[in-house]
Amino acid sequence: MSNPSTDSGVETPVVPPELHGRRRPAPLSRADRSPVAKWYAEVDRGLLAMILGLMAIGLLAVAVASPVGVRVAARRGQELSELYYLWRQLFWVVTGIAIMVFFGLRTKLEVRRIALWGAAVGVIALFAVLLIGAEVNGSQRWIGSGVMRLQPSEFLKPLFAVSMAWILSCRVEDETLPVFSLTLISTGLIAGLLMLEPDFGQTILFVGTWVVLVFVAGLPMRTMGLLGGGIVAFLVATYFLYENARNRINGFLFGEGDSHQVDRGLDTLSNSGLIGSGPFTGTAKFRLPEAHTDYIYSVIGEEFGLIACAGILVLYIALIVRVLQRLREERDQFVILAGTGLVAQFGGQVMINIAVNLQLAPSKGMTLPFISYGGSSLWALSMGMGLLLALTRRNPYRAAPLNLNGWNSR
Repeated sequence: MSNPSTDSGVETPVVPPELHGRRRPAPLSRADRSPVAKWYAEVDRGLLAMILGLMAIGLLAVAVASPVGVRVAARRGQELSELYYLWRQLFWVVTGIAIMVFFGLRTKLEVRRIALWGAAVGVIALFAVLLIGAEVNGSQRWIGSGVMRLQPSEFLKPLFAVSMAWILSCRVEDETLPVFSLTLISTGLIAGLLMLEPDFGQTILFVGTWVVLVFVAGLPMRTMGLLGGGIVAFLVATYFLYENARNRINGFLFGEGDSHQVDRGLDTLSNSGLIGSGPFTGTAKFRLPEAHTDYIYSVIGEEFGLIACAGILVLYIALIVRVLQRLREERDQFVILAGTGLVAQFGGQVMINIAVNLQLAPSKGMTLPFISYGGSSLWALSMGMGLLLALTRRNPYRAAPLNLNGWNSR
């Protein structure tokens, strides 16, 4: 019997068994076969919608917090329009979406190359920060000035997670490779450079991401226990050796020094109950020095209520769960590790920022992902989510080939 697909000269796509009985997505027309259209057909649109939703919430939050930033700028002699920070954030969001799509279009091989080369450049940039970086509020974390002021550590975060994942995944092919030692040395170097800035919050995030990666990669529990003891020793040493970290911890635990940011953050968050005072009507937010960045979650609580804060937290959790469910279906260890590292990093930043706003942790100067004002942070997060979308996108008609180890060969 002749095969209709062969006789017509058109190859019929092979549908994997797990997709039998499901409605097939509508094929793209000839006019829609652009790279972006193909990417949109394969990307996790649920995850994409959550990211865009967080960006939209961020624009609204920055709009109500913008008057606070403007008033702070006025004290420094700068005259800005009432919604100055909103218009700048809108620019960051639009360009951030373009960055996310650009990285989301990359192949897995391109993602690896970008991560490795980008991480190398990022480490060099951390050295440059210590030499020529701009100092703000006692920390030397930025390069450049004005609109072009960038924080290299923000861009290094997603590149670090993916590059460490690639190194650890090499153990599948050769178990004798010293991948643990190599990633440990790399993480230690980055942590040392960050502590010289100093940036204790980012250091915790980098180290925490690496711990999650080596745990998922299968590091023995005994070694994990020794690693945990080393981290505790590091935290104790940080308290005694770094004055900035010691002052913030003392202020948080004992009320010593300048602890008004943490106290006022919680007061602002709970100022207007469940439904809030309404947009642009809050007053407690004007007592916060960083209302549009570090403490924007507290501003949301005052103006839109605790229900809105809970909704944002649920959206973050839903995004993380969505990614983890997607990774459960993956066979490529590199994708599993890279996706886990990226989402752990993202979730860790959310936890730290919200914990600071709830007076559960000392202030660390860390933004709330996609909601706080800031170009470096939003661009870096967009790059990270773009890499995650690239790694998790799939062709629903293409079965993944397996190698002898059981992992996806691509």
